[in-house]
Amino acid sequence: MFTLRYAQTVLYFGINALEKAREFLGGIKQVTIATGKTSARLSGALNDVEKVLKELGVSYTIHDNISPNPWASQAEALAKAIWEEGADAVIAIGGGSVIDAAKVACVIAVSGGTAKDYVRGREPKRSLPLLAINLTHGTGTEVDRYAVITLDEEREKHGLSIKYPEVSIDDPRYTLTLDKKQTIYTSLDAFYHSYESATSNVRTLFSISMAREATLLITEYLPKLVNNLKSLELREKLLYASMLAGISIDSGSTHIIHAIEHVLSGLQPKLAHGCGLALLGPRAAYYIHKAVPEDSALILKLLDPSIKPVTEDAEKAQKVVEKFQNDVGFAEKLGDYNFTEQDLNTIIEYVLKRLSYLHANTPFPVTEEIVKDIIRCAF
Repeated sequence: MFTLRYAQTVLYFGINALEKAREFLGGIKQVTIATGKTSARLSGALNDVEKVLKELGVSYTIHDNISPNPWASQAEALAKAIWEEGADAVIAIGGGSVIDAAKVACVIAVSGGTAKDYVRGREPKRSLPLLAINLTHGTGTEVDRYAVITLDEEREKHGLSIKYPEVSIDDPRYTLTLDKKQTIYTSLDAFYHSYESATSNVRTLFSISMAREATLLITEYLPKLVNNLKSLELREKLLYASMLAGISIDSGSTHIIHAIEHVLSGLQPKLAHGCGLALLGPRAAYYIHKAVPEDSALILKLLDPSIKPVTEDAEKAQKVVEKFQNDVGFAEKLGDYNFTEQDLNTIIEYVLKRLSYLHANTPFPVTEEIVKDIIRCAF
């Protein structure tokens, strides 16, 4: 087990890491716990949290209505419950969806406003303390300042910089109940955090370093994990990689792959985030490698040492990413989620007109033709 202090977060990583959160919980009287429907209980994390809270004499209520690709209305309802219950702190037990919704709710509960206000640029003034207990090895949100939320009426999914958790828990035991699909999806999410943060216009030496180490672990251990899902040792390696990738995007940011995926899963919430990234990633790698071959090759050489830092290897970059995904068992298509070519114009409009960070962070001019090509290759 180790303790990492990064930005405004203290992260405890390892078996039984929750025990380290007792100091944080010691002076608290009332807690609101945010979860999804099943994973918090199934993973064992919720049982562990309840045990600690009872031993410390902390009162709590559980709100288990946060869905994958969470809606703004869910974060606002959670904020209302937090305020009405007079909570001193919030505990989020889940993957990115639960933790992100809790981040937004922690701000709204004491700073007011709506989720849309913060999406549109309102600055948080205050927030309640948040303990984030991560259940996947993909999100990275337990160590970064970002949250992703979907505006209900517009069906627009947005990322916003809003809050770091005060304390986070990464215990690999809680990832053992991820099934094979979720294991693949979440790990590929961490891979694309790494690849995009190392190739974005705001990349840094630090983001590139974190991205390379995360990718090294993912490429070595994910192929083993998909054939041995109950390996705690392998889960720990992937969880560590995911955490590094989360720090990487906090320093370097995502860009085109995440931007298009946010539109897709905003329109179709049943599309898992990591799955959407993997559908778009190989073709996007072609354009990324063509634009910044040296930075792209720093990451992709860990998948295939023969790839060169030259624009002529752009097609090879696409094939390298595609092969890696196929080798770990990813074989889905965009059509599996009821998307058709008739949806292209709507998707392109959302991507190009409503996501400002896309143009700022992507290392090449994003055109309608490029977005259309990336999406079409996902079918």
